[in-house]
Amino acid sequence: MWRTPTRSVLVLVSSWFCLWSLCTAADDVDGEVKIEVLFKPLDCTQTSKKGDLVNVHYDGYLAKDGSQFYCSRSDKAGHPQWVVLGVGQVIKGLDIGMIGMCPGEKRKITIPPMLAFGEKGKDPVPPSATVLFEVELFTVSRGPRSMEAFKEMDLDADKILTKAEIKEHLKMSYEKGGKPRDDPHYEKIIADIFYKSDTDNDGLISAKEFNIYGHDEL
Repeated sequence: MWRTPTRSVLVLVSSWFCLWSLCTAADDVDGEVKIEVLFKPLDCTQTSKKGDLVNVHYDGYLAKDGSQFYCSRSDKAGHPQWVVLGVGQVIKGLDIGMIGMCPGEKRKITIPPMLAFGEKGKDPVPPSATVLFEVELFTVSRGPRSMEAFKEMDLDADKILTKAEIKEHLKMSYEKGGKPRDDPHYEKIIADIFYKSDTDNDGLISAKEFNIYGHDEL
């Protein structure tokens, strides 16, 4: 499902564990997240970091036999997933493995049990299973706790986001990543955003609705 990579790099990111309070012994290979870069755009000026809001597709496989246990393209009407890095929305290994990605990048991330579904597993993932995720990242923006992120999208500074403002922001993000899309693609993402964020169903996203973690003043 992945196109031929222009470069392939294997990166061991055990040095990240201390930053994420997940320190393991240096010789404990079972505690390492392994990242293989399958494709990376030549223009990679913006990369993901903890707290960023990323838009991704990811497929999960069991390392033991290669069987697939999750596909974001068939979940939730096939919309790419919106994930805030580092807040526990995904398993720890994915949080680690998606750091440093740029829009348009594709990675294969190998995650040991302790950073995946643990000793107990989670159906259909069996106990103590090493898993693989193939990830394609589309956009990177400041996370929902960021006042700057809201202001960046709020073009008329009225503290309310319209569908047109979010669409413009998405288009700019995709174009920066070198992958502009057609209107139906943006409309699909916008529909998903409003379904999840427009809690009062008024067709607008207020500062309060946008700031789902409630840490920064908007």
